Amino acid sequence: MGANGADGRPGARGVSRSSGLLRLPDAYVGAARRSLRVTLAAGAGFYLFLYGFEQPVAATYALFSAVSLAGLSHIPGTGRQRAVVLVKLLPVAWVLVAVGTFLAVRNWSAVAGMLVIGFALAFLAVGGPRPAGAAPGLQLLYILPSFPPYAPETIDERMAGTTVGILLLILAEIFVFPEPPTVPYRELAARAAVTAERCAGELARPPFALSPTTAEAAGAAAEALRPSQVPEAERPAGAGVRSRGLTHTGLSARTLLNRLVRLRAVPAGRAPEDAGLDLLRAVGRSAADSAALLRGAPGAGAPDSGPARERALLAAVPTRSVDPATLRRRADLLEVADAALALATAAGLAVRGRLVDGADLPAGRFWYARMRAPQLWWRRLVGNAGSRSVFFQNAVRISLALAAARAIAGLDTLPHGFWALLATLTLTRTTLGATWGSIRQAVAGTLIGALCTAGLLALIGADTTVYAAMLLPLLLITFTVGPVKGVGWAQAFFALVVSLVFAQLTATTWRLAEVRLLDVVIGSAIGAVFGLLAWPRGAQTEVRRSSTMLLRTAAEAVVATASTIAAGGVRDPGKPPVSSSLRHALVLAETAYAQFQSEPRGPKAGESGSGQPPGAGRRPVDWHAALLTGHHTLWGSERLLSAPPTVAVEGSAEPVVVEPLEPAVAAALTRLGDRVAGRMLLLSAVLDPMGDAPPALAHGAPGPVGDASETSPAEAPGRFYAVEAWLEALLQDLERIDRSSRPP
Repeated sequence: MGANGADGRPGARGVSRSSGLLRLPDAYVGAARRSLRVTLAAGAGFYLFLYGFEQPVAATYALFSAVSLAGLSHIPGTGRQRAVVLVKLLPVAWVLVAVGTFLAVRNWSAVAGMLVIGFALAFLAVGGPRPAGAAPGLQLLYILPSFPPYAPETIDERMAGTTVGILLLILAEIFVFPEPPTVPYRELAARAAVTAERCAGELARPPFALSPTTAEAAGAAAEALRPSQVPEAERPAGAGVRSRGLTHTGLSARTLLNRLVRLRAVPAGRAPEDAGLDLLRAVGRSAADSAALLRGAPGAGAPDSGPARERALLAAVPTRSVDPATLRRRADLLEVADAALALATAAGLAVRGRLVDGADLPAGRFWYARMRAPQLWWRRLVGNAGSRSVFFQNAVRISLALAAARAIAGLDTLPHGFWALLATLTLTRTTLGATWGSIRQAVAGTLIGALCTAGLLALIGADTTVYAAMLLPLLLITFTVGPVKGVGWAQAFFALVVSLVFAQLTATTWRLAEVRLLDVVIGSAIGAVFGLLAWPRGAQTEVRRSSTMLLRTAAEAVVATASTIAAGGVRDPGKPPVSSSLRHALVLAETAYAQFQSEPRGPKAGESGSGQPPGAGRRPVDWHAALLTGHHTLWGSERLLSAPPTVAVEGSAEPVVVEPLEPAVAAALTRLGDRVAGRMLLLSAVLDPMGDAPPALAHGAPGPVGDASETSPAEAPGRFYAVEAWLEALLQDLERIDRSSRPP
């Protein structure tokens, strides 16, 4: 479907020919299925209460409950997944209707409630795509009862209508056009683990290299785990242990595949024990066990600690008498083993949650493993409670706009002020450009809808039978055409829908169209004002700022790690190093990137998909590569600064003293760290939205660390090459960012 053109010829786009008949484009087919669900739920509840029980209040709430959570909200997932979310939201809807009903006693109390509840509901986006998608509909469920008349005696009818409307929507989501399930993220991670097993197997047997087919499969498996390639409903975005563990699993799988693909060749003439073939086989077994665990295979246990033991033995082997090529190979193997160990541990957390045995977990990398859900959610909320968080920015923007609209709508001179708030809610976007574009289309669409509404009401008059007959077909058209054609079409059709609804509830004249147009203009103006005053560029600037700060914080961690290893000192396995500033920078960068993906991007500055300042010929920056750089910096720093692996194998918890490196080796290691940190700072200067550094500045940075192997100390120990391998991996991450920031 969608392979042929409107004339039925192959090769065009939009529709396809089947049995000689033209079919709707894919976009309309999907929208029509969703529209049928909301139409059946809203229409059934409305007619049941209005004409069956003669309860207009309950009828209104039944209709708007279904419309708000299916038409206004965008809850991702299949019908059954959305139904599960709706079941959880039902008690929330009861609370919102009750609070809105009783706060409507005074205009000031309703405005205060709109400010507080509006912020809280918008801030729910920190919980992931599902609560973020449901937030607009929940806002409407509070807005509806907060308007006059103040009628607490109708609370039972309001609750009944809300309950029936949501229950009918749940049934429609389950049984009307059921959708095939999507591939879960756990399965994608399991496939990546299987591919890693395949890579490790090929690298462990002659010719000790990956075939082109396997290398291509590794790239595809890693790309499938990129957040932009995963359906919203399947992205692990929650704050709990399992969700965080699954996120960690995907990152570890991508890292492992990348390390295996880039593993150095076996030095000529080396024995198998020097080439690390046994370690590669252990990595393959661990990856296979991780895949079985993620897939819930019967009898699948926790992946063994073979990679950890092999890593410990590798680090403990005396290295001064081995040549640099073999040492660099072993350092690469250490990176591979560390990624395999992280994958195995994260998979256990993703499947078992807090039930997994946490005694041997690295407390720094898996800091969340022993925490309960309330603690993790509190950390998530506190971490985003600041002006640099896009979730906080969005919540402030929409809550202030809705509170202002509610204050104006509460005036006696503005009839049907509910529509003004509805316009503010639906037309306010995260960027000023998107808000202004939606307002222009909405006002034009509302004007056309108002003219049609006035003519319809004047022509039909008070004949409610005609209105009742027209409502369902018009609902179906509205929610089919609107999502595909845009906000202008949606507003035009919705103006007609609202007129048909109110014409059945109360006596209505053609002046209703005039009132709705006025309300939409007022609500749009309020949305535009707050879109201008409160962070008008949304995540377009914030993703640049947060990535800049992430790279600068990572540069500090690189310098500190290299200097600490060079100087030696006490290593306490019970108190692993923790970089709280780097971890916080990662949180802010991840939230900005998540919103950046959802914002429309066009040819204007900052909307080109690059998040870059104005300029011709810009390429989209690979912001996900910046996130991976931050994660790899954090993981590598904590691993290298932890106690030597032998301590973990022996089970000792006593602090150990690590000897400092010899002066020449320490100086060389410090220089390598400075080179990588300098590259990070150069890139951050180019990406800084407040800076004016030329893009060419980043491209003149030094090449890979390994290019300077001839200057490495001849008697450098294994620790030196372990750090060198980590820094070289970071440069590979930085190269992806660098390539994407260069002009074509």
